[in-house]
Amino acid sequence: MEGAEQQQPQQQPTGKPSILSNKKALYGGIIAVIIIVVAALTLTGGGGGGSTGAQLAQFDGQPVPQSVLAQLAVPNNVSAAIYTGFATNFPTKANATKLAIGGKPEILYIGAEYCPYCAVQRWPLIIALMRFGTFNGLEYMTSSATDVYANTPTFTFANATYSSPYIVFVARELTTNKYNSSIGGYPNLETLNASEQSIFAKYNPGGSIPFIDYANYSTEVGGNFGDPTVIDGMNWSSIASDLHNPGSPQAQALVGSANLVTAQICIIDNNTPASVCGQQYIKGIEAQLG
Repeated sequence: MEGAEQQQPQQQPTGKPSILSNKKALYGGIIAVIIIVVAALTLTGGGGGGSTGAQLAQFDGQPVPQSVLAQLAVPNNVSAAIYTGFATNFPTKANATKLAIGGKPEILYIGAEYCPYCAVQRWPLIIALMRFGTFNGLEYMTSSATDVYANTPTFTFANATYSSPYIVFVARELTTNKYNSSIGGYPNLETLNASEQSIFAKYNPGGSIPFIDYANYSTEVGGNFGDPTVIDGMNWSSIASDLHNPGSPQAQALVGSANLVTAQICIIDNNTPASVCGQQYIKGIEAQLG
């Protein structure tokens, strides 16, 4: 098992302002503008893409702009050149009663915002799912500042919705990314229903995350390549830009894993749409999955 983590338990004075106070206000305003500009450069890729954990974490919960989402649509010629890239953790066959909602195969993701392995796995999962449908409400997130691979840049599914004519995607983010010493863990965020808990216990008795169930046809515990350092210290826009360079470690890791996820989805949804599942590189990966 690669890239898996054990789930964690669950205030002014009044009066006419002086010239000095006016100057302080002016300087304070200038400083505020500088801070905003620096923050914007951090987020959009200014300054070469290197960012500290604190700079990244300030964007937690902010909406992901369309410009960044558009970069996650990697062209087929780039994806084909990468194939499965660095992905080594392939799904395990389950072959149980089909998991579906409204006749569509259901993909169940279970993770947590604090988890760095979940953080890096969301990238290929989102890239793959966008080939079949549309996300709304995705937000920026970083993994825990106090866990290994601290402040890994990622997204959160907590307030997001997904729509597709082919599949249903259900995501459960179990906890937040903010450690609370008074409870000795991370506060609860979302909970599993009885069916989801049963699936999680059956195919993942160790309770590791991230966990993905592909309509009960196959399951996956841990990330596809399990190395969050591939995006360490980078901002979202820089990572997304590197996805279009098949020689970059980021593309090899994230797009390679996305191709693997895509092929698995094609298997469970009768290879639709043809524009995605009919690609030769996807067919090749499907043959490997069996």
